Amino acid sequence: MNNWLNELIDNYYNFLKGKTTVFTETGSNWAVISTPFVGLFNDTLEIYIKKENEKIIISDDGLTYRNLELIGSAISRSPKRKDLLDRILLTYGIQLQNDELIVEGTENNFPQKKHNLISAISEINDMYMLAKHTVASIFKEDVKNYLDEQEIIYTPQFISKGSTGLEFTFDFQIAYREKEIVLKAFNTLNKLNLPNFLFTWSDIKKVRENITGKELIGLAIINDEEREIQKEYLDALKSENADFILWTQRYTPDNINKIKDAA
Repeated sequence: MNNWLNELIDNYYNFLKGKTTVFTETGSNWAVISTPFVGLFNDTLEIYIKKENEKIIISDDGLTYRNLELIGSAISRSPKRKDLLDRILLTYGIQLQNDELIVEGTENNFPQKKHNLISAISEINDMYMLAKHTVASIFKEDVKNYLDEQEIIYTPQFISKGSTGLEFTFDFQIAYREKEIVLKAFNTLNKLNLPNFLFTWSDIKKVRENITGKELIGLAIINDEEREIQKEYLDALKSENADFILWTQRYTPDNINKIKDAA
């Protein structure tokens, strides 16, 4: 890996640790974890945690659900949003109780459960796009339609455990006899989500290859319709032996071969 990319990934995780703070709410058993992630209104994403005997309970305090209602994207009024919500909750093992997102765990699996809740909140927040009548679908749905057009058989919301013991979710997995592709759709590519993708990709690679006996390919599909993608980001993907498809070039023979000719 390039030195600058190594440094970028290290800085990313140092940033996550440095920007995560914990404080206890007065008069309650709940502690609040303030994360560096951004919420729906560009505010700090906070999660709530308490311990009951040996059980750890983590919650969003109902903020995710209520915020969608505030912007006119109430889940209860849209079967499509309800279906998307159910799929996200199933993927990350999250419960919905009285409009509150909750996951239960133990001290041993707390990092994974916290990671799952934050991932679910982020994906649910993306549903605000469905409140805009001019937006027919989110980018992930566009990528799904692209795979369907090419008659690709895939597994959506593919989960794989890495060498760190954490489980990571990829948007799609395509399995062939000798090779396997894990695919991530990027509506935007930046200095936060690029290192995250490269970390998860490298973390599962050896594990998956040992389990399946197949070569594992990491593939990013990147939306470049309204913005130019920085060359250093694309070089970073190549340096980790990951590949990419720019959305505006998705129908070129070379790019179609990246998803079709992997057998």
